[in-house]
Amino acid sequence: MIGLDTNVLVRYVTQDDPVQSPKASELIESLTTFTPGFVSLVSVVELVWVLQSCYQSAKSDIVTVLETLLRTRELTIEHAEIIWQALRRFTASKADFADCLIERCAHAAGCEYTATFDLSAAKAAGMKRLT
Repeated sequence: MIGLDTNVLVRYVTQDDPVQSPKASELIESLTTFTPGFVSLVSVVELVWVLQSCYQSAKSDIVTVLETLLRTRELTIEHAEIIWQALRRFTASKADFADCLIERCAHAAGCEYTATFDLSAAKAAGMKRLT
């Protein structure tokens, strides 16, 4: 298994760097089910953040990228089922992906609820706002 840092994923997805993008493509396209790539939960969150903040990617494009990663047999995604749950919530609401993921991780850990001061996270991601 080969770990994939966020910057490798970004270069592969965006294909915007004439030197690094081909290297990222070569590595990712060489992965197999016997020698898969590993994508950590942190890399997934960073990827979404970079696509939103640096590339102004549309929500629908981010959803497509995450669905593709999650469905790729040559990739092992850390906590894939929790990411799927967060992605469904992200798709169906106005919540940030990170908020959806935080709430779903807490739920998976058996938390009664996820406390937040963020009103929008409480409304959209199903957290409980502290007042």
